[in-house]
Amino acid sequence: MANFSSFSPNDIEAPETKFSEIFKYVKGDTGPQLRLTLTDEDTSTATDLTGATVKLHLRPEKGGATLFSKTLYVNPAAAESIKGIAVVNWAAGDLDITPGNYHGEIEVVRSSGVRETLFDVLKFKIRDDFA
Repeated sequence: MANFSSFSPNDIEAPETKFSEIFKYVKGDTGPQLRLTLTDEDTSTATDLTGATVKLHLRPEKGGATLFSKTLYVNPAAAESIKGIAVVNWAAGDLDITPGNYHGEIEVVRSSGVRETLFDVLKFKIRDDFA
């Protein structure tokens, strides 16, 4: 199972779920990109993403319906896809959401069709734009 190398446990909100740092954005922005490195929990080595599709599913922190699912960029070059790097390239409208706290879930579908959803949850905080 893949894991985020940069995660550390945060048992304050839910002992059964590990959270990342909080990624902070302003409503309507399209940057900065979010670069994730996926690693194997057992070996601590990069997850081979060759031929895989990686998605981010975003929903409100309190639960409810998924607001959107976004396919992350994985460099298809063989020397790069084995590094476990997936990039969120925000597009216009992606972060045009109600200010507040959100959870992101990462899902990897391998070329074989095997689907893995990472247990770790990404945390996002969106604030209103001043102008």
